[in-house]
Amino acid sequence: MEYIKKAEANPEEEDRRVQAAVAEILADIEARGEAAVRDYARKFDGWEADFVLSEEKKRGIIAGVSDQVKADIAFAHKQVRGFAEAQKASLLEFCLETAPGVRLGQKVLPMDAAGCYVPGGRYAHAASAIMSVSTAKVAGVPQIAACSPPRGESINPAVIYAMDLAGADIILEMGGVHAVATMAYGLFGCEPADILVGPGNAYVAEAKRLLFGRCGIDVIAGPTESAIIADESADPMTIAVDLVSQAEHGLTSPVWFMTTSRELAETVNRIMPRVGEDMPNAEVVLTAWRDHGEIVLCEDRAETCRISDRYAPEHLQVIAADLPWWRDNLRNYGSLFLGEGATVTHGDKCSGTNHILPTGRAARYSGGLNVQKFLKVLTYQEIDEQANKVFSAAGSRISRTEGMEGHARACDWRLRKYFPGENWSFEVYDQQRYD
Repeated sequence: MEYIKKAEANPEEEDRRVQAAVAEILADIEARGEAAVRDYARKFDGWEADFVLSEEKKRGIIAGVSDQVKADIAFAHKQVRGFAEAQKASLLEFCLETAPGVRLGQKVLPMDAAGCYVPGGRYAHAASAIMSVSTAKVAGVPQIAACSPPRGESINPAVIYAMDLAGADIILEMGGVHAVATMAYGLFGCEPADILVGPGNAYVAEAKRLLFGRCGIDVIAGPTESAIIADESADPMTIAVDLVSQAEHGLTSPVWFMTTSRELAETVNRIMPRVGEDMPNAEVVLTAWRDHGEIVLCEDRAETCRISDRYAPEHLQVIAADLPWWRDNLRNYGSLFLGEGATVTHGDKCSGTNHILPTGRAARYSGGLNVQKFLKVLTYQEIDEQANKVFSAAGSRISRTEGMEGHARACDWRLRKYFPGENWSFEVYDQQRYD
C-alpha cells in the first residue's frame, strides 16, 4: 500500500477537557437533579421555558411544516420502519426439549424505556429522529423519550414532526449533556432510560460513554466516517462528490479513499479541493479533507479488503466491478453501499437501513443501531423430577470439580428428595435437623 494523501491530524488524540467537563456535569445533575438541568439549559442554550413539549405547542409547530417535507419524512419513516420490522421478525422465540423432561426456551422482550438523542447543532437532523425513535417503537418499547437542542422558540419543526410521526411519547426541548442525563436519570416526567441511543457531538458521546453500565447505549458515536473503494472503472467526479458530501458533517469527519488505480487516486486527489471549494460550507469540507482525509493506493483487491477492514469505517461505498465479491469479502463496516447508484446519503436519509453506526474502528466488533438493540433475549428452563437424575448428578459433580460446595448441595438435595431409594454417595441436608 502507498498513501497518495495522508491525514494531517491525529485522530487518536484524547480530549481530556471534554471528559472532565462531562463528568462534572453528570455528577452535578445526579446530585441536584432538575435544578441543575435548568441551570445548564440556561447557560448553554439560553433556555428558560418548559422542557417538555406540550401537545398544543407541538401541533402548532407541526402545522407549519410543508406538505412536501411531511411527505418526504413519511416516505423515509416507511422505509426505516419496514426494515426494522424485518429485523424483529428474524429474532424468534422458541422452546425445545433437549432431553426427556428438559425444556429450554428463549423469549424476546423489549426494554421498558428508551432515550433518543437527536442532534441539532449545525443541521436539522429529522432523519436521525426517524432512525432512533421508529426503531424503538417497532421493538415495542413502551416509553420513548426524544430530545433535541432548541433553536429560537423550539426544536426545528421538521425534527418535531419526525419525532411525533415515529412515535415519541415525550419530546424534550433540550440538548447536550444535560439532555442525556435527563433521560438517563428520569427527570421531568421521563422514565429512567434502559438504553440511550442517537448521535451527538463529543460531549454527548462522552456522556453516553460515562453512563454506560447505568444504562445501555447503542454505540459510542464519534465524528462521522466514510470510505470509498473504487477500481479503474469508477468516475473520479462521483467519488469526489461523495467524499465531499460526507466531509460536510464536521471539521473532524474523516473521509478515506482506497483504490488499485494510481491514475484514479491522483485524479481524485487533484479535484477534491476544487469540488470542496464549491460548497457553501467549504471551510468545513476543506478542513476535514486536509486534516482527516486519506487516499490509499493498494496492490490488488485482496489488499484493499484488508486495509478497509483495518479502517473499519462507519460507511463504506464500493464502486467497482464484481460487487458480489466485495459484499462477500469485506467484513468490518457499519453499513455497506454497493455500486455507484448507492450513495451514503440514501442510507443517511431514506433507504431504510439505520444511519446510527459505529465509529472509531468499533465496526470490528459491533453493528449499528437496529431493532435488536432495544430487545432483550431472555432464556428459561424447566427440568422435571425424572430429568434431575441425570442433570443434578452432572451439576453436582461439575460444581465440586470447581470447588463450589453450595452449588453441588443444591443438586444433591434434589437427588435425595426425588430418588430417596437410591444409594447416593453423599449425606447432606437431613431435613429433620432443620424442622
